Amino acid sequence: MTTEQIFAFTIIGLMMVVFIWDRFRYDMVACCALIAAVAVGIVPFEEAFSGFSDDIVIIVGSALVVSAAVARSGIVDIAIKKFFPNLTSIRTQLALLMIVVAVLSAFIKNIGALAIMMPVAFQFSKRSGISPSKYLMPMAFSALLGGLMTQIGTSPNIVVSQLRADLTGTPFTMFDFTPVGAILTLVGITFLLFFHWLVPSRTRQNTSLEEAVEIANYTSEATVSAQSNVVGRPLGELLKRGDGEVIATAILRGATRMSPFPDLNLRENDTIILEGRSAAIDRVVSGAKLQLSGKPLKGRGQQLDDLISIEAIISRESPLSGLSARELALSYTRGVNLLAVSRRGQRLSERLRDLTLMAGDVIVLQGNRNALPGVMQDFALLPLAQREVMLGTKRKAFIPLVILAAAMISTALGWVPVAIAFFAAALGMAVFRAIPLTDLYKAVDGPILIMLAALIPVADTLRTSGASELIAGALGNMATGLPPWAALALILVTAMGVTPFLNNAATVLVMGPIAASFATALDYRPEAFLMAVAIGAGSDFLTPVGHQCNTLVMGPGGYKFSDYPRLGLPLSFIIVLVSVPTLLWVWPVG
Repeated sequence: MTTEQIFAFTIIGLMMVVFIWDRFRYDMVACCALIAAVAVGIVPFEEAFSGFSDDIVIIVGSALVVSAAVARSGIVDIAIKKFFPNLTSIRTQLALLMIVVAVLSAFIKNIGALAIMMPVAFQFSKRSGISPSKYLMPMAFSALLGGLMTQIGTSPNIVVSQLRADLTGTPFTMFDFTPVGAILTLVGITFLLFFHWLVPSRTRQNTSLEEAVEIANYTSEATVSAQSNVVGRPLGELLKRGDGEVIATAILRGATRMSPFPDLNLRENDTIILEGRSAAIDRVVSGAKLQLSGKPLKGRGQQLDDLISIEAIISRESPLSGLSARELALSYTRGVNLLAVSRRGQRLSERLRDLTLMAGDVIVLQGNRNALPGVMQDFALLPLAQREVMLGTKRKAFIPLVILAAAMISTALGWVPVAIAFFAAALGMAVFRAIPLTDLYKAVDGPILIMLAALIPVADTLRTSGASELIAGALGNMATGLPPWAALALILVTAMGVTPFLNNAATVLVMGPIAASFATALDYRPEAFLMAVAIGAGSDFLTPVGHQCNTLVMGPGGYKFSDYPRLGLPLSFIIVLVSVPTLLWVWPVG
């Protein structure tokens, strides 16, 4: 063993120990490992930052943006309300998510399938009051399992198909992977469905201040317009859209104030006083096509796309204190609408235009993105954690889906590489304003991308130092004389173990020829052994860095490095246990 190989094994081993220890943040650990590798000379100076240009970093960052834009569009909430209105059990929700992700992953890039369904998981999480971490890791593992079912489902399958063509003259076809892959997917999803409790309940480790500040009792008013889809429908049906987070405190019908009974049928021009969280009120208003209070602002030299809503606190020095919205006439004088008010410890039932504002009130203002800062300064308003809210903002409901579909079709047909397709999709979300630039950069999870970029050159030291060939030689010696099932299991387990440090395609390139050579030496057919390499390379359930699907959910799920083997280790054991006899049955070695 050379000095470089010793350094490579030592640095990677120590890094894994510190990762599992979980005392330091993962991006800092990865950066320290990179500097150590550069210091001892196993990573050249000119290669130290090569990870920042790697496709995996681009794919993960772009997928986070695309997922955030789909979630912001509101189309996910509409779909859930329409097709799964009564899906409340976590087990049924999880079954739906995992099955859809697995099936999609068989035909499109698995990280794309995961990005499509992540917003659905967040909606289910809000509805059931359960941490998103309970959903995201099982979904990521299901995406990996689904990719095993077809030739195009994952990169290892494509590479191993070419290896078979080189060895036998006949490549694997599209659905040669399906019998074994479908069985593994079915078994894996069943395990995840019944043992999802192994996943810890986490909150995001990098939760921002604006996410931590939550106003629970906003009061807003909305009018039933001619375009509303609740005309003639009972009030209770409207409030269901708020998932229990919105109540009606009054209904104004002309000059008559009515009690908000759930069975009261709504009429055109009814004004409903709503109370709840701003996001929940927004779901009710946008889903029913209600008209929020205030005058239409389009036509005052501003486009609807430039309108935003922002929370602010009325300070003691504010001239708004002691005045009502009617007296202020903000929409006429400043081009700003008052959409909602929250007063600590009080339930408000007055119309917003008649409510006398007080110092300490939290208000939601709608106005032009560039003009609102000046309005807030003039009226001595304090922005609440500098965050925008969705209430009253224009949605791009179908644009994110069209962009995402175009990216998926482009990659499935091989027109463009995955990295280019996802980067173009993320750019399209910004160009067509499906997501504001401020939210776009929040969606890009910096610590995750830094960790990936730092780890890529460190992991590559196994290849550049010759350590991977050392492992391969030892593996060949161990496999000599073993029965077929034991040799197959050895290949599979080794591929699983190597994948976190090489990318999965590289694992196949290293392990594939080894598997084929000792299959030939033992006078066995090579197909089962090549399939074992592909399954092992595509089944990294132990770390967040072996596959981009695992990395994608790490930040949003708030996971620690050590969370992955809690669910992934028993799943890996089951995959090995099921794969070996299934491979020998579908692809006999004799």
